[in-house]
Amino acid sequence: MIEPAHPVLSIGKQCTLLSIARSSFYYTPKGETEINLALMRRIDEQFLETPFFGVRQMTWHLRNEAHLINEKRVRRLMRLMGLMPIYQKPNTSRPAKGHKIWPYLLKGLRVERPNQAWAADITYLPMRRGFLYLVAIMDWHTRKVLAWRISNTLEADFCIEALNEAVHKFGPPEIMNTDQGSQFTSFAWTDRLRRMGVRISMDGKGRFLDNIFVERLWRTLKYECVYLHAWETGSQARAGVRDWMEFYNHRRPHSALGGKPPAVIYRQRIEQNQPDQQVQRVA
Repeated sequence: MIEPAHPVLSIGKQCTLLSIARSSFYYTPKGETEINLALMRRIDEQFLETPFFGVRQMTWHLRNEAHLINEKRVRRLMRLMGLMPIYQKPNTSRPAKGHKIWPYLLKGLRVERPNQAWAADITYLPMRRGFLYLVAIMDWHTRKVLAWRISNTLEADFCIEALNEAVHKFGPPEIMNTDQGSQFTSFAWTDRLRRMGVRISMDGKGRFLDNIFVERLWRTLKYECVYLHAWETGSQARAGVRDWMEFYNHRRPHSALGGKPPAVIYRQRIEQNQPDQQVQRVA
């Protein structure tokens, strides 16, 4: 996918063109066994159905399906996948040292126009012989995916690259909402937002319903695209996600938008709110 000796394009330029973080190129992940990869795929599928399953419940569920597995192994795999169960009550866990947790700003707020609020989240992408991570930035009002990136690490770099792309194409939002993942509480992420004057909003810990629209996006993506393929390489995964995102934004009817695709509604609402300004056309 990346050619280090390319006569024209640097490694950094190739990573940018492929929408992957440069740090991902230099990172060599520890491989997981085929058994663990199969378990991770099953955990991912089940978590979409029961996002309230913690380690103990997931372990019991897998044992009921005749998998020989203990809680320690399930905990490690769920942590590796970045999965966090929802809770009925606020979790009292404290953020990592030095990482500030910002209040949730969307409760009771009427989001009535594009770019009033964006949301970002990360999900796990299973492959035939490994896995990757996908981050997406969505416009809360129109459900349009504004930018996305794939990485083989959970470093904050690929999230910031997606944020920079979205801001470059559409301008900054008024509010950015995320969960409390370390990528989004990092100084690099929050400082970038603060320097643009964006108000930072974060879900309650373990409350995925605070970011429900992106969670629904992941469910749709996985059932309509990811689980239908067994990608061998990162470039195959990226091409598959790119094609589906293009379909989702521009052609897939959305029930919350009167059957219109998100990109159509986004453009219409932008034109309604800014009738005297030329709207940038983004493929």
